[in-house]
Amino acid sequence: MPEAVPLAEDERLSYFSQGMITIALDTMGADFSPQNEVSGAVQVIKETGGGFHILLVGQKEKIEKELQKHSGFPKEAIEILDASEVITMGDEPVQALRQKRQSSIVVALEALKNNKADAFISAGNTGAVMSGATLELGRIPGVSRPMIGSQFPRSSGGFTIVFDVGATVDAKPHWMKEYGIMGSIYAKTIFGLENPSVALLSVGEEKTKGNELVLESAKLLEQTDLNFVGNVEGRDILNGKVDIILCDGFTGNILLKLAESFLPALRMRIKKYSEGGIVNKLKAAITASVLRSSLKDFDYQEYGGVPLLGVNGVVIIGHGSSSPRAFRTMLLRAEELVKKDLYGSVKNAMAKEQGKVTQ
Repeated sequence: MPEAVPLAEDERLSYFSQGMITIALDTMGADFSPQNEVSGAVQVIKETGGGFHILLVGQKEKIEKELQKHSGFPKEAIEILDASEVITMGDEPVQALRQKRQSSIVVALEALKNNKADAFISAGNTGAVMSGATLELGRIPGVSRPMIGSQFPRSSGGFTIVFDVGATVDAKPHWMKEYGIMGSIYAKTIFGLENPSVALLSVGEEKTKGNELVLESAKLLEQTDLNFVGNVEGRDILNGKVDIILCDGFTGNILLKLAESFLPALRMRIKKYSEGGIVNKLKAAITASVLRSSLKDFDYQEYGGVPLLGVNGVVIIGHGSSSPRAFRTMLLRAEELVKKDLYGSVKNAMAKEQGKVTQ
């Protein structure tokens, strides 16, 4: 499959340029499709009063059946884009993209590429979404590999952002440098951090600690204009020592899955404790509300999904078991990324870096 040629800036005639943001939402392939996607979309439209336009991409009859369960929202704010095929979680990503050209993932990505949408969201086959976005949209010039980042809550409040958490399992030193550049732009654009601190995840803080990837990446990061502060350890992810932590996708994905398992495991432990008698049940009830409030940042549904940075467009990847609330959050996050022009900011930063390299 040939790599797509990105459109020139003056060719991007989207709803956004006319004052209306359009988001293509893949409604097939996740664990509870399409009901959770449709419910999340309707919830957002009700909250915003139809402040933006949503393309529900998938099998039309199934989507219409779900929409009939809802009322009280402006119907013109939601449109169905029919896609007859589904890429399942068990499909091999690249093969499925080639064979299922009428799948919701491919059709939605084509809508983004052809300026019928400003952003794309999917909680389907992660590998297919990442491969499809790279193949259909193409990479931003200067980006070797796209990356995904995730927010990890700090003990003192706020977040530490980790890149890469699974877009590419392996990594090379110059990819890590690119991750640092794109990650810093993301932190500046979305969280307003003027000079975010960047560190490498390693087995020790000393410059001599780490594997070959860490040691060589450090040399390249030290030559950039980034606020690179060296190495940090795993415990620093939650203590808020730095704003951005870089690692290869293999390590990052393990961290992400571990973090996602924390809250369900804690809930299960509390439930088990409460089964020990009436006193235990009362103790569990008293602490439940406090824990629910203080640990809500550990719930992936609070931030919905993770952005895929480095491709020509705004793409957000969600968890396969995403709830309506998670899809609501992803839709609002996609709107924010488009409004703040994250794609343009990353593109400009990579062009600037390329200019330095060629000088």
